[in-house]
Amino acid sequence: MSYPIDLAFDQWRMGQSRTIGDPDLTDAAEAVLSELRKRLGGAFEIAELVDLYGSGTDWASEIVQRHSSATDAAYAIDAAFARYARQASDFAGGRMQRVGDEA
Repeated sequence: MSYPIDLAFDQWRMGQSRTIGDPDLTDAAEAVLSELRKRLGGAFEIAELVDLYGSGTDWASEIVQRHSSATDAAYAIDAAFARYARQASDFAGGRMQRVGDEA
């Protein structure tokens, strides 16, 4: 069973809000974001990003530990996924664009 998209978005938004004003977590999120770009490359869809998230983020936790003294690695990871989601080909202003939603 795949990871629920709505749950992923909720977690990502929470992480994004928790990193605001915390330079340490923001820097760690940037490092994870850089790795996401390497792992997913150019064009991707939200489902691919959610699948990557659902398969585990231990790799991202290791990155956060190398780039931050913060103990809230999950927030930095979720913030990075939230930022990268905006670049998905089917991202539509905070939600997944479904077939037939095109204007």
